[in-house]
Amino acid sequence: MPYRILTRKTLPEYLLAVPQIRDFFGTSPLEVEEIGDGNLNFVFVVRSAEEPRKSLIVKQAVPYLRCAGEGYALSRERMTFEIRALQGYTRHAPRLYHADEAMSLVVMEHLSDHTILRKGLMEATRYPRFAEHIADFLAETLFRSSSLHLPSDEKRRLIDRFNANTELCRLTEDFVFTFPYMPNETNRIEPECRKEAEALFADVAFKRRVLGLKYLFMNRTDALLHGDLHTGSIMVNAEETFVIDPEFAFVGPFGFDIGALFANLGSAYISHFYRGGGESYRTWLLETVEEVWKRFESAFLALWAQTPSSALLTPGYLDSGDLEPFMRDFMREILRQSAGFAGCKMARRVFGIAGVEEIRGLADPAERKEAMMRALATGRALVMAHDRIESVEEIVEIIGRA
Repeated sequence: MPYRILTRKTLPEYLLAVPQIRDFFGTSPLEVEEIGDGNLNFVFVVRSAEEPRKSLIVKQAVPYLRCAGEGYALSRERMTFEIRALQGYTRHAPRLYHADEAMSLVVMEHLSDHTILRKGLMEATRYPRFAEHIADFLAETLFRSSSLHLPSDEKRRLIDRFNANTELCRLTEDFVFTFPYMPNETNRIEPECRKEAEALFADVAFKRRVLGLKYLFMNRTDALLHGDLHTGSIMVNAEETFVIDPEFAFVGPFGFDIGALFANLGSAYISHFYRGGGESYRTWLLETVEEVWKRFESAFLALWAQTPSSALLTPGYLDSGDLEPFMRDFMREILRQSAGFAGCKMARRVFGIAGVEEIRGLADPAERKEAMMRALATGRALVMAHDRIESVEEIVEIIGRA
C-alpha cells in the first residue's frame, strides 16, 4: 500500500483491513480521537463504539518535523527504528498489535490506566515503583545490547540495524548540543531573557565542554539507546512503568538515556518551587534520581557478573578480583557521561525549540524566568563538573542547589 497520511476519517477503514486488528475490535464501529501533542508524529486512540474500554493506540510518522511545520522536512524512516526498538524491548514496553513500515505506522496497546510521567510529576504524584522499573529497563537494554554481553558479530549487526537513523541523530546534535547555545532561528527566547541568552551564547568554557559531549554522542557505540528518554516518553501508574516513543533509537554512549532522565527529574524538581509539591515532593524527586542510579548500577553489575564471555571479555583473561577495579571505573565513567548529558539536556530546554511544559508552562512571567534561570544554572553546573563526578550524590547535590 502506498504511503498516505491517515486522518480520523480514513483510519478505521485502514485498521479494519488488518486481520489482527479486526479480530481485536470485532464488528463494532470504531471511534477515533487524535491525542498527539508531541514534536514529531500523529497519535490517535481508536475505540470500539460498543465497548469504549476496548482501545488501541495508532502512531504514524509524517514526512516533516511536526513541531516546526511542513517546511522542516524529515524522513518517515524514523518509524522503522521505533518499531525495531519496541520489538527488541523485553520489559516495560507496550504490546505491539501491528507494524507497517511502508505506512510508517504502528498499532500498540492503549495504556489507558496509565499517565504520562511528566503530567504526573507536574501534579506532584509519587510513583513508588518507578525508580525500580526504569532502572531495570535501563540495565537490561543497555547491558544486553553492549559488547559486555554480545559477541562482536552480533554487536556490529545491531549497529547496522540502527545507525542509519541519521536524521534523528542530527536533530539531537542540532537541538541538544548546538542551536540552544548560539543565535539560531529555531530558538525561543522571551524578551526578558535576552540578556541571559546572549551571556550563554558567549560562554566559551561551557560551549567547549558541550562540544566534547557532542563528540561523545556522535562517535560512541556502546549500547542501543532509546534516544529521547524524557518524562513524556514514559507511562506510569502506581504499579507499572512503560517506555514509549523510541523513534530516536540508535547505538550510542551508555550515559545518554540516563542523563536525559536525570535532566527531566531535575526540571521537575525546579518546577516545584512554583507548583504544589513543596519541599517534600522536591526531596522525593532528588531521592528518585539517586535510587534510579543505584538500582541501575546494581542490576547492570549483576548482569555483568552473569556474563563470563562477550566481545570484551574472554574467559580466563582476568579473575573476578582483578576485574572488579575495571568494573568500578567503568560504572563511574557511565555516571560521568550521565551527568554531562543531563546538563546538556537541562540547558537546551531553556532557550531551545523544545522546552519542558513544567517550566515553560508556568503562567507567571517572573516565576517562569526564575525557573528557566535555575534550570540553566543547574545544566551548566552539571556540564562543567561532569568529568569530576565520583558519586550520584554529587549529581543530586548539584540539582538540589537549584
